[in-house]
Amino acid sequence: MGLEVRPADEQRVALLAYFEDEPGLLERVSSRLRGLSLGPAQLVTVPAVDWVARVREGFHGFDLGPFRIQPAWEAAARADPARLVLVVEPGQAFGTGSHETTRLCLLALHGAAGRRKLGSVVDLGAGSAILAIAALKLGATAATAVDIDPEAIAAARSHASLNRVPLRIVQCDGGAAFRPGRFDIVVANLNAPLLRQRRDEILRLLRPGGSLVLSGFLLDDLPEIRAAYGGAGEVTQRADGEWAALILSAVRLRP
Repeated sequence: MGLEVRPADEQRVALLAYFEDEPGLLERVSSRLRGLSLGPAQLVTVPAVDWVARVREGFHGFDLGPFRIQPAWEAAARADPARLVLVVEPGQAFGTGSHETTRLCLLALHGAAGRRKLGSVVDLGAGSAILAIAALKLGATAATAVDIDPEAIAAARSHASLNRVPLRIVQCDGGAAFRPGRFDIVVANLNAPLLRQRRDEILRLLRPGGSLVLSGFLLDDLPEIRAAYGGAGEVTQRADGEWAALILSAVRLRP
């Protein structure tokens, strides 16, 4: 099931709810909506679409900072030897480098690599694992991709193979499965509520003096995220369109 909100006119919106096709579906939905003043419900059959193929049609390689983001079907194309190539296969797991938050994290990792050796890196909510793979390409001694979604884990394995990197992949919920102080850099491209709720769990993963890259939230959420993490280290904030990232370096851990 999925839900989409679209503007209908100046005072109303249209709700598009997606369901598996079932007999009597419209009648059941309509009965639930009666008395809510939501207007009539209409059942529309959605044609079968190969969404991965549709994405492929419009996805082409592009440059981002020191990186060349290149789809797998263009991997044989000649690349600029001065760039770090990240081979991606668009699918169901988030992370092809085209979203603003992914771009912010990639550039933050590049900036961190310019200041010091990356050391060990963990990517929480890794999706396709593009960020962990980028860390390895930037010289990290080890990188771990963490996600709870089985489809993301499969995508991470595929991307590790496509990019020929020794990526560590762990299926678990957040960072609670790791011992404290294990990583030099923690990347968390999540959403604002999760970043606030998991603050202590995320910070515990860092070694003293490590760095933290946070994204996945809107500019409107930046004050709350900064208030939650701002006292932990030296803060840099970045934005790309309506999306934001917070980078903390020289993180100070509570005793």
